[in-house]
Amino acid sequence: MSVHASPDLSHIEAWIFDLDNTLYPASCDLFALIDERMTAYVGRLVGCDPVQARAIQKRYFRDHGTTLSGLMALHGTDPRHFLGDVHDIALDRVEHDARLVEAIARLPGRKLVFTNGDVDYAQRVLDRIGLGTSFEAIHDIHAMDYVPKPAPASYAAMCARWDIDPAAALFAEDMARNLKPAKALGMTTLWINNGSEQASDEEFAPYIDYRAAHLTDWLHELTGEMA
Repeated sequence: MSVHASPDLSHIEAWIFDLDNTLYPASCDLFALIDERMTAYVGRLVGCDPVQARAIQKRYFRDHGTTLSGLMALHGTDPRHFLGDVHDIALDRVEHDARLVEAIARLPGRKLVFTNGDVDYAQRVLDRIGLGTSFEAIHDIHAMDYVPKPAPASYAAMCARWDIDPAAALFAEDMARNLKPAKALGMTTLWINNGSEQASDEEFAPYIDYRAAHLTDWLHELTGEMA
């Protein structure tokens, strides 16, 4: 659905953005670097070779929702130690995006980041993009009590923490399945269809209000109409 086919968005008071593969291109593939470090972390913890470690990591992800959740449940892993380790990656793949900085600055109302990562990592990424001071808050995995998106309770808690009216909020996210709880709360939803979503979006189509291949272009079109 294009901006021109959408209803008036003048009612939006809070603009909420996922971080990874939403505020920067999926082609950066930072998760590949994080994934390597997660496998290495599991290998050191369990004491096994990389092939076994990767199988364990993926099993934890499948059975517990995230690798971290599995590590916490089965090994009592300190989440801050884990997140600090796996997010210790080079960010040279992420480039300054002046057009995105400008577009977000032109949005009326509040702006927040809602991420399954942690604040330290998110801030580093935002600084690289040029968005280091563009957001009121970063609601991260620690604030979610380690219950990540798409758990519905995490969305409700985020809205309560920052006094957000879901009916006056828009949530932009590259994973279509993560839009369902937002839509259930009454948010307007934007799916960044940039190839990062591995599953089909058909199941989640009813929860998608807008689709865009590039967030920057979509926002420039939108803010141009708002002007």
